[in-house]
Amino acid sequence: MKLDERLQADCHIVCELEQSTLLLLNNSLVDWFILVPHCEEMELTNLPFQQQTAILSEVNQVARFIQQNGEPDKLNIATLGNVVSQLHIHVIGRKHSDPYWPAPVWGKSPSEPYTEEQVQQIKDRFTAFLNSANHQIS
Repeated sequence: MKLDERLQADCHIVCELEQSTLLLLNNSLVDWFILVPHCEEMELTNLPFQQQTAILSEVNQVARFIQQNGEPDKLNIATLGNVVSQLHIHVIGRKHSDPYWPAPVWGKSPSEPYTEEQVQQIKDRFTAFLNSANHQIS
């Protein structure tokens, strides 16, 4: 399955999960992750229920990661797909101090790209989080 060009251009790949590719939107002003399920379906609700729950389990993992690392005031979780039709799920940690609060984050300025070092640190923290979560389950 090929990742939509706009997602490729706007994001960094964090890792491959069982059900989804995890992306980091290239804007360091907000904790903004995007899960792209491994499927051709455009609507989450059209997937078999078992697959929906497996994907939502990954959404929950990303949300917990944001809560533990970013300490957001609110989580925004959405599947919009008006511009990018490929099924993707936004998991965004919002803070009262972010430059967009309380408005939606889509299409807003300013934006500040991550450095390669920051991206690597996030990847490393997420890998450690997954290893810790997997270790606790077993």
